[in-house]
Amino acid sequence: MVCSGLEVRLAECKKKEKSPRFLSGLKRREKRHSQSLSGSVPFDRNAELIETFRTQMQISETMDALTRHKLVRLASEKSFGQIDVPQITLGLLNGTTKTEFLNEKSYIQWKNRQANILEELLSSEQSVGVFLAKIRNFQEWDIKMSPSKCREILYSIRNIASTLSSMPGNCGIQGETYYWSAGYPFNMRLYEKLLLGVFDILEDGKLIEEADEILKLIKSAWPLLGITQKLHDVLYGWVLFQQFVGTEEAMLLEYAVRKMRNIPSSEDVVQNEKKYLESLVCVNHCSGSEIRLNLVQSILWSIGLWCDNKLQDYHWHFFQKPSLFKGVLSMALAAGNQKFDVSGNMELTLNASNEIIDSKVRMYVERSAEAACKRVTDAINAGSKVDKKHPLALLASELKSIAERQLTVYHPVLRHWCAEAGVVSASILHRFYGERLEPFLKNISCLSEDVKQVLAAAILLENYLIELHSSEQVKKGVHSPLMFDFEREIGEIARPIILDWVIAQHARILEWTGRAADLEDWEPLSHQQKQAASAVEVFRIIEETVDQFFELRLPVDITHLQALLSIIFHTLDAYLQKVVNQLVDKHNLYPPTPPLTRYKDTAFPSAKKKLVEYVVLDNAVNKKLDALTTSKLCVRMNTLQYMQKKISSLEDGIRESWSAVRVFKDQTCLDEDSHWTSNGILEMCSESVDELFVATFDCIRDSAADAIKRTCELVGARVVFWDMREPFIFNLYHGDVEGARLETILPQFDRVLNNVCALIDDTLRDIVVKSIFKASLEGYAWVLLDGGPSRAFSDFDVVMMEDDLNILKDLFVADGEGLPRSLVEEEAKFAHQILSLFSLRAESVIQLLMTSSEHSSGLEAHKYGDRHLGDAHTLIRILCHQKEREASKFLKQYYHLPPSSVYNGAAVEDSSMKSPLMADLIKRSASFRWSDKSSSSFRTLKKKIQDATSDFRQVGW
Repeated sequence: MVCSGLEVRLAECKKKEKSPRFLSGLKRREKRHSQSLSGSVPFDRNAELIETFRTQMQISETMDALTRHKLVRLASEKSFGQIDVPQITLGLLNGTTKTEFLNEKSYIQWKNRQANILEELLSSEQSVGVFLAKIRNFQEWDIKMSPSKCREILYSIRNIASTLSSMPGNCGIQGETYYWSAGYPFNMRLYEKLLLGVFDILEDGKLIEEADEILKLIKSAWPLLGITQKLHDVLYGWVLFQQFVGTEEAMLLEYAVRKMRNIPSSEDVVQNEKKYLESLVCVNHCSGSEIRLNLVQSILWSIGLWCDNKLQDYHWHFFQKPSLFKGVLSMALAAGNQKFDVSGNMELTLNASNEIIDSKVRMYVERSAEAACKRVTDAINAGSKVDKKHPLALLASELKSIAERQLTVYHPVLRHWCAEAGVVSASILHRFYGERLEPFLKNISCLSEDVKQVLAAAILLENYLIELHSSEQVKKGVHSPLMFDFEREIGEIARPIILDWVIAQHARILEWTGRAADLEDWEPLSHQQKQAASAVEVFRIIEETVDQFFELRLPVDITHLQALLSIIFHTLDAYLQKVVNQLVDKHNLYPPTPPLTRYKDTAFPSAKKKLVEYVVLDNAVNKKLDALTTSKLCVRMNTLQYMQKKISSLEDGIRESWSAVRVFKDQTCLDEDSHWTSNGILEMCSESVDELFVATFDCIRDSAADAIKRTCELVGARVVFWDMREPFIFNLYHGDVEGARLETILPQFDRVLNNVCALIDDTLRDIVVKSIFKASLEGYAWVLLDGGPSRAFSDFDVVMMEDDLNILKDLFVADGEGLPRSLVEEEAKFAHQILSLFSLRAESVIQLLMTSSEHSSGLEAHKYGDRHLGDAHTLIRILCHQKEREASKFLKQYYHLPPSSVYNGAAVEDSSMKSPLMADLIKRSASFRWSDKSSSSFRTLKKKIQDATSDFRQVGW
């Protein structure tokens, strides 16, 4: 302040605070607009800045007061010329005693510091050393020597300093003094200390708000300390950089980079200043060698050396704080390109060309990738023992992490200076792993766990390397040649062993599937999960195999997909075949058709034959039927429906997995419909893959749908013709319509339906209820047409039977909660038509019979199942069950049918039906199948029936 002519005023006496004195002025101040330090700057603002700077420099108020007092006295003297550091130091020593310090120790330290400064600045004069020895000697200087003698010694030193100060500078710079060069490096160290005052002492990583104003104040010392603009930029950048290294505060690094970029190159510096800078020599040590550089070179070399050390292994040094990477790289480039010639002289190139920068960044990428590879290799053996993984799998995983981080964190920064940074890094990682993978590939013979681990990890690594390698090329529309390297070799090796592995799963899965099906007891898993356990197990095995296939993460082709889908098809088909083969034909449940008779009521008892109402079934059929209860059939249907759902989800899952899998790149398999995507995945002709899925899953769906249909029909037949055979088939209208109405068995019907609806899956309820309804109608038609000698109906009976049929329909409509009314009416149409035939007179039915025998082909429109409404067989049965004399007379005259009175109501088992034609006639209603092209005349039909009833002709009427 004294040197620059700014006013210095002694601090007014004020009350001292009890806190540490150098912190007494530390406060958070509101940011003020910086003002010029010209004469217009208010004194109060200067005083505030001086106070702030004192606090930042951690100078106590006592020392500040002493210094101000000495400077005021020095400024008042007119005897000295140009001010310099020795003069200030001598002014501070003049008249200062230990009484002005808190203690003797502080005084001695302060005095010795001043002596050291003088010794460094006046070292060229040997006589100065004698004087300084006296000053350092406490006993001699402060006790024995008188004040006048002390002043003489200081005056002698002052004369020497003035003589030196009057000497011209060495470089011819305007304002240069002798002490610019003689005071080096003290001047630079002092200026560096002053610059540190702009950092907040409570937060080393922050600049104080008044930093810019403080820097302007410090600028006033430039002539005193020999500081030029270039030196200031270098030193301030160096201070900022050192502060960043200690705090890792990114803002400081950003400021430092800005300062370094402002440094002009040697060509832009005037010759005199260049000479001055060259005179500021520093000695550096590197690898045991001594390197002499000027100050600017030394600072830039030190910064560059630190940055190089970090950047040559940036994967390690910036792993925790990647945000600093860009700043450090910018600083390394701002520090210039440093190269030593054969003589050991450094050539510093600031603002280097793009080629030099590209080369330097490429070097960082190469060395960092190599260092990362070496580091993971050193740790890999210990890692494999702990993780139980093959070393090559671990190595691939670690290198993949490096490549991924390179791509996402470092490459976006590096590419601004080196467009091929990704290519360089990917190539090194690829070559490093490829050299270690090659011997392993040569020894592969089967798909072991180690092989699966290593190949999958290698492919995953290759994916990232391809993406990294192609990061710039893809943007330019160019594909990377690295794509066709060891991944292709892996694909060629893996292709046959993957196929062998898939084929090997076939027998294992079929064995498990067969075992699960054989052990199935067809009980639901739970109240919510109504399917059987075996199907769940089958799909678990299939899904486990599918997951294992896609978890291989190896290149596959359509042959592998075909093999996988073939396993799925054969597994599900085998399971469905087992389920279907356990069923019986529903016709096995139908009762035998009683013999044809004509209605005849007699009051005289006679010998009566027994009706055959039960079929003797094969033992195998009986055994199957015992296991096919209604509840178990419902569980079977639930299981088949569960399979339908799982088949769809399985197909969707496989399609999704296939779309994401890497396809083996076999050039011989490519056609004009196939092409490569940018990331190396083959887009195959979608029709081929779709055909495979359709051929597999649609076929299985169809088989499951057929199985559901067969099981559903069997449920209806089981409920009506087996579970309710006695009350419904045998007892309905038995002997007398009015005494055996449908309403007597409705509660049992209702219970059966409730049980079925509770057991069956909600999605199947309607089709199962519909099956039961159709079987009920079929059973009802059997009662009307094949009910045997015990059933005959009058016109009055037909009215009650119509009511019963309506009751049956209402039961299944269930007040709108059951089957749709329209569907019920449509299904019941045939039953209504049969009843309408019973309401006709016998003569009309006979006429229809004769007409149908001659023109049966015209009755196809009235077909119900396998029976025509108006065919001869149906009409004969109408006549057989009509309580009309004309009907009985007709049947006796033309067919010689025995009267119904010759049979009693008891049922016996009879397996010796001797007449082949009779056996044919008493089969289930489905056995009467007349084709349009095979109609016979009425006379031929009459002859067949007469022959069939020849056993009964001798029975009395």
